[in-house]
Amino acid sequence: MKKAKKHAKKHSKKGFSLIELLIVVAIILIIAAIAIPNLLRSRIAANEASAVGSLRTLNTAEITYNTTYPSVGYACSLGVLGPPAGSTSASSTTAGLIDSNLAGGVKSGFDFTLPASGGCSSANNITTTYDITASPVSPGVTGQRYFCTDPSGVIQYNGTTAITPAGAGNCGTQTPI
Repeated sequence: MKKAKKHAKKHSKKGFSLIELLIVVAIILIIAAIAIPNLLRSRIAANEASAVGSLRTLNTAEITYNTTYPSVGYACSLGVLGPPAGSTSASSTTAGLIDSNLAGGVKSGFDFTLPASGGCSSANNITTTYDITASPVSPGVTGQRYFCTDPSGVIQYNGTTAITPAGAGNCGTQTPI
């Protein structure tokens, strides 16, 4: 009789039933369904905060550029504000005031542009003003709002459509941040 009990005990299996596993998986899916939209909203908020910070950096870079190169005025492209290639020193064509990512025009899900037409205005071959826009690369995914700034230093946004500057040095009537 002892042999029969040992044999029965040896083959008894302990573990989770299929129903228990399905319940655990269902609970995990419910938690994920609640958490993922919040994660996406957090990512959009972080990208937009980064875009505003980058626009502040660009405003500072433009003021520094204008002060450093008064015979040129403001920069009319992001590349001019970017770092010089190799070990060359900064100049009016590559000032080294912003990092290469921002000088490339795309950072943290936003596309930054200094529009060539209407974005810069010059008098006597000196650029007197600028407009910088920031638009989400994928609207609704990388950001919800569109941003613009000009020499006033005020960063403005539009929540529905891309901003087309009203004229050089004027982002139009957008909502200031």
